[in-house]
Amino acid sequence: MKNIVFASNNKGKIAEVKAILGEAFNILSMKEAGLVLDIDESGATFEDNAYLKAKGVYDALQGTEYAAAGIISDDSGLVVEALGGAPGVYSAMYAKYGDDEANNKKLLDNMCEIANRAAKFVCVACYIDADGFTEYFYGETHGMILKKGEGNNGFGYDSLFFSHELQKTFGQAGGTEKNLISHRGKAFGKLIKYLILR
Repeated sequence: MKNIVFASNNKGKIAEVKAILGEAFNILSMKEAGLVLDIDESGATFEDNAYLKAKGVYDALQGTEYAAAGIISDDSGLVVEALGGAPGVYSAMYAKYGDDEANNKKLLDNMCEIANRAAKFVCVACYIDADGFTEYFYGETHGMILKKGEGNNGFGYDSLFFSHELQKTFGQAGGTEKNLISHRGKAFGKLIKYLILR
């Protein structure tokens, strides 16, 4: 089974990607591949950040036992129409990096007087093969931002994001049903097809 190293330290993302790709590939976290690395997320777009993360791990693995592994990364975020696309690429650090509660509170505060609640989650997955060839895969899912959280599943903004496809929040959805229609599920679903057909 082919080794693929996922360029992330986010436990929620790692669990989701392993659930999506795990039956077809041996997905390793950075820690499992022996990497302790600060990931560069200074890009201006989801594509930029996905590439920076994947390339950073690709470079760090050269000369190691995982040098022949494929590298995957993703950059994803919540895009709110009435906020001009915010929080966007800054979703994880909207109020405070990695603090879901603070980020959710800031989002609700910024939308307290806004009637238009339309939003989407966007994901760009990046794959770099052992030879350094790079490919991108895109996914998005549409919904709206509720005025208070519902459900305790998932992470990030999941409890506030009401999915039009599921007719419930991502926080109320089970992992399997969320992965079927989520931005990350769609992007990595395209990646699976690409890898199988290679």
